[in-house]
Amino acid sequence: MAVAVRVEHLRKAFGRVVAVEDVTLEVYEGEIFGLIGPNGAGKTTTLRMIAGLVKPDSGMVSIMGLDPFKESGEAKRVLGYLPEEADVYTRLTGLEHLKFYASIYGGDVDETVRYGATVSGLGGDLYKKAGEYSKGMKRRLLLSLVLMRKPKVALLDEPTSGLDVYSSIKVRDLIKGFARENKSTIILSSHNMLEVEYVCDRVAFINKGRVVEVGSPSDLKRKYGASNLEEVFVRATGG
Repeated sequence: MAVAVRVEHLRKAFGRVVAVEDVTLEVYEGEIFGLIGPNGAGKTTTLRMIAGLVKPDSGMVSIMGLDPFKESGEAKRVLGYLPEEADVYTRLTGLEHLKFYASIYGGDVDETVRYGATVSGLGGDLYKKAGEYSKGMKRRLLLSLVLMRKPKVALLDEPTSGLDVYSSIKVRDLIKGFARENKSTIILSSHNMLEVEYVCDRVAFINKGRVVEVGSPSDLKRKYGASNLEEVFVRATGG
């Protein structure tokens, strides 16, 4: 399969704290790939380096053959990024969000808005102000803003963080449906190892800034004789 994202020997330190150490990964086109690990493991820093937002101290990143630092303009055209801390404009309706972002993206604004509305699954709630939305509705709106221009690669940082079970299921279905329809590559981070079993084709376990294991959930469970990914992580890290 063709490689959509290649990461080689990434390292990033903030002062004396090493956030990412020698991370190497290949993510294939059309794949949903999970960066899995506890809080502080280096997942967000890795995503930010892939997105071209944080420059690595060493190593390289390639997105669809593009360097996000040396070819940032071209890379941004194929890339979508949703940070964990993203939020909505409370005084704008959901539909106004879609129109605003579509106008920034350019192209066929009306078509982009229509697709974003469909992806969000919010229906008539798009006419309400986003300040009235539940956390799950806000997350679905934010995801639709990233996905509505159909990026070839989407980076999603903790997309279901803080959501209840029902909202998490809707967000997971949104992600899977988008990837399947557009054959886009999605890299998502999560500390919820049970949840990602149902979303990701392959996962990379990250612990203390290092990748300790990579594989499909089924292969990893079989390799470690585990019933779920939490057990795999504990055994792979010697916990």
